[in-house]
Amino acid sequence: MLVLATNAARASKHTGAKSSTPAPQVQIDKAKVDLGNHRLELRMSLPPAEVEIKVLAESGEVLADERHDFTGQPAGAALTVTWNPTNPAPAARIELRAHDVAGGFAGVAIFSWSVSIPHEEVVFQTDSAEIMASERPKLDQSLQRINAALAAHKDEFGRPTLFVAGHTDTVGADAHNFKLSQARAQAISRWFKSHGLRIPIAYEGFGESALAVKTADNVDEIRNRRVDYILSVEEPAVRAAGFRPSWKRTN
Repeated sequence: MLVLATNAARASKHTGAKSSTPAPQVQIDKAKVDLGNHRLELRMSLPPAEVEIKVLAESGEVLADERHDFTGQPAGAALTVTWNPTNPAPAARIELRAHDVAGGFAGVAIFSWSVSIPHEEVVFQTDSAEIMASERPKLDQSLQRINAALAAHKDEFGRPTLFVAGHTDTVGADAHNFKLSQARAQAISRWFKSHGLRIPIAYEGFGESALAVKTADNVDEIRNRRVDYILSVEEPAVRAAGFRPSWKRTN
């Protein structure tokens, strides 16, 4: 998730004029923004009154527009905010307006942190990271989709990075698969860079640590031999068994 503070102010209860008392600050734990279960956690620097939440789909449709009363909670307390969406469309943006008991408020917007680019997988020869001429049209098409996604989300992102994550199946030794997946991700990253993609590009290999389809060892599963293209303003949280990625920048 990308969390952006959008506005904050304090108004006098009697005159509506701005007061010299600071407006509240809002902290959101990105690890506790749970879109699947429709809940998040925030803390306010001043005693809270209520929190307004509006949840929107990528189309702009309002999925939820609710208010939660937290009067009586102390400053700094963990406030759990939930919502009940009107339909199962994914949440693309959450707008929060947190009010304190003295009339101040802070506005925060939470954007969907990443966009996965659908694409046709590049086929490599066995134990090779060289991009064959026959596979280049697939990368041309993927580059067009990346640029289209950048244009569609230009008002939402700051400066995103394209993250290229390489994966293998379980055939072969773990160490070999890791190096091979990393080399292939690097090759694709360099191709995008050399063909005009102007945003930062990072790559990492995951070997067989993040299988799309769980299999036993030494199983030739085509769906596990893949590369993910992810546009994100932060390093994506790829679920990998026993492996912590270290993203490398493509020069």
